[in-house]
Amino acid sequence: MPSSPAPHRALSERVNTFGQDLLRRYGQRVHKLALNAGFTCPNRDGTKGHGGCTFCNNVSFSPNAKAPPSISEQIEAGRAVLAKRTGARRFMAYFQAYTNTYDPIDMLRERYDQALAHHDVIGLSIGTRPDCVPDAVLDLLARYRARGKEIWLELGLQSADDATLERVNRGHDFADYQRAVTAAHRRGIPVCTHLIIGLPGEGREAAIASLDRVLALGVEGLKLHALHVVRQTRLAIDWRRGLYQPLTLEDYIVTCADLIERTPPEVTYHRITGTAASDILLAPSWCSQKWAVLNGIEAELHRRDTRQGSRAEPPRQKLASTA
Repeated sequence: MPSSPAPHRALSERVNTFGQDLLRRYGQRVHKLALNAGFTCPNRDGTKGHGGCTFCNNVSFSPNAKAPPSISEQIEAGRAVLAKRTGARRFMAYFQAYTNTYDPIDMLRERYDQALAHHDVIGLSIGTRPDCVPDAVLDLLARYRARGKEIWLELGLQSADDATLERVNRGHDFADYQRAVTAAHRRGIPVCTHLIIGLPGEGREAAIASLDRVLALGVEGLKLHALHVVRQTRLAIDWRRGLYQPLTLEDYIVTCADLIERTPPEVTYHRITGTAASDILLAPSWCSQKWAVLNGIEAELHRRDTRQGSRAEPPRQKLASTA
């Protein structure tokens, strides 16, 4: 395993990254602005369950938690930071926190419209659960897309194995994901699927099996990250008791490289690692080192002399872009 922190070549030369895809289609840098619209989750409020997923930090669900700033305030603040750091002048509003389709449709429309009212926001990326995408929400997203907006539905599947989903208290199964993807595609809405590597009871083969099931159903984007052990979670209790062993950095790098090789080149990778805030992260410590992980994945692909799609099935037809 290469240990050098410096990549041999740009990762985007080996992986079809979302940032590069947007750059090609829009002719300039487009960055996501992460938003917290104040939504909750059916796995916390009793609709689907209580306590949330075993890996979810429950502090964020505190009834005494401070309400987030308005959508416009968050966009103004995020725009200023990103413009200074990256020079970006166009943005996507990323509704990231919790379940961003879990509210009455009028409330959802109001939040989405607030984001799209900004002249430099080209579209929406909506993070949600596979069991929380009713027809009314999909119809609304389809109307935005028909207006030429860049629209993505981000589904937090995490694993395609129902036993794993039950083990981590997700409150949905793979059939829910199948229904959501089919309904989104029927309306021409591209889907980005989130997968977690290193869930309890899962190793490299399970990660490959989840990817294969997702690809067989059809997906336009993917997000990968390692399972974080964070404070005030049931997973943290298991970790302290020695009942859960986090992935090593080497295992994560090798597994990511395996998945990237199996992914058709037309699928965009929106993310291949993730970080947790240092004040809540317990393990693995390397999850706080974003660039070390990215450089390690690139170095592994370089060592193999391979890239995205090297071991993929024949290309599928991709949904038309709205650029």
